[in-house]
Amino acid sequence: MKTELSRTLGIEHAIFGFTPFPAVAAALTRAGGFGVLGAVRYTAPDDLARDLDWMQEHTDGLPYGLDVVMPAKKVEGVTEAEVEAMIPEEHRAFVRATLAKHGVPELPEGEASGWRITGWMEQVARNQLDVAFDYPIKLLANALGSPPPDVVARAHDRGVLVAALAGSARHARHHAEAGIDVVVAQGYEAGGHTGEIASMVLTPEVVDAVSPLPVLAAGGIGSGEQIAAGLALGAQGVWLGSIWLTTTEAELHSRALTDKLLAAGSGDTVRSRALTGKPARQLRTEWTDAWDDPAGPGTLPMPLQGLLVAEAVSRIQRHEVEPLLGTPVGQIVGRMNSERSVRQVVDDLTRGFEQAVDRINRIAGRSAQ
Repeated sequence: MKTELSRTLGIEHAIFGFTPFPAVAAALTRAGGFGVLGAVRYTAPDDLARDLDWMQEHTDGLPYGLDVVMPAKKVEGVTEAEVEAMIPEEHRAFVRATLAKHGVPELPEGEASGWRITGWMEQVARNQLDVAFDYPIKLLANALGSPPPDVVARAHDRGVLVAALAGSARHARHHAEAGIDVVVAQGYEAGGHTGEIASMVLTPEVVDAVSPLPVLAAGGIGSGEQIAAGLALGAQGVWLGSIWLTTTEAELHSRALTDKLLAAGSGDTVRSRALTGKPARQLRTEWTDAWDDPAGPGTLPMPLQGLLVAEAVSRIQRHEVEPLLGTPVGQIVGRMNSERSVRQVVDDLTRGFEQAVDRINRIAGRSAQ
């Protein structure tokens, strides 16, 4: 499964995997793909350095990348406390009432809430890059559009390719004009922040819009047959995220959440603003239903919503309150019905890809090579 982009990066399979878990990213790289570690949860540079040290020790000298979140619009001189003060009391009361309705306990004394929206602030991402560029990363991806020009230049000076996600051909053209090297065409089916155009339509539109730049197909992909389809549409590889959540290397730290993912069907997700304030595909839960209910106060814009719900989400996860427990995940969750190692997932993907190519060859009257 080699393309021009995979040869450029020196990988065996044109399978790129985004994940917040170092063990998953490293395992994918060792399996012949390209692991991309998500950096948004690393608000402390030392924590990122620790995990990149671990990646260095567990990738056998093979290439890997980093995904950061740098917003397209920067707000100067505003602290987190000042942003949090903008949250209306009505919304805080709604959070308290929803948690009380489901009997969600407080966090244990002295335990701070986990992930907060600070990871979406540009300065946090810049601090992450100060660490990351001391390591031999081969790809820098940004989930919220093109990184600032100085970041693109800084990456290129170090021989690092820059990728950006796009939900439309218009977005993709902006990336090309900004000097991006790789465009990830992320369809409506994808987990997390995503647009409104499905992958089958989006991928060839983006390929045509940015040619000859390489494009990765993303959104709803979790089988070798789908990879073959993405490459047939002109992509030079695939970008997979959700499929890794139920691998044995993933560190969800929640048996209840893993079980929910394994049991979910492709119709059990919803695009909701409940988590961050921007539409993000995630498991549908009573938490998302509460925020999407017209009788409620509605969600706040980013980053207010993320700050508002950070502690609540930590409490739900810490106490595994099943009706409210969810995670960003794509529609491919309907195929994620067993726990497998990353290596097994890659083997299944490559086997399915070979079978799809053989089938097309037979249809076209060609014998398999």
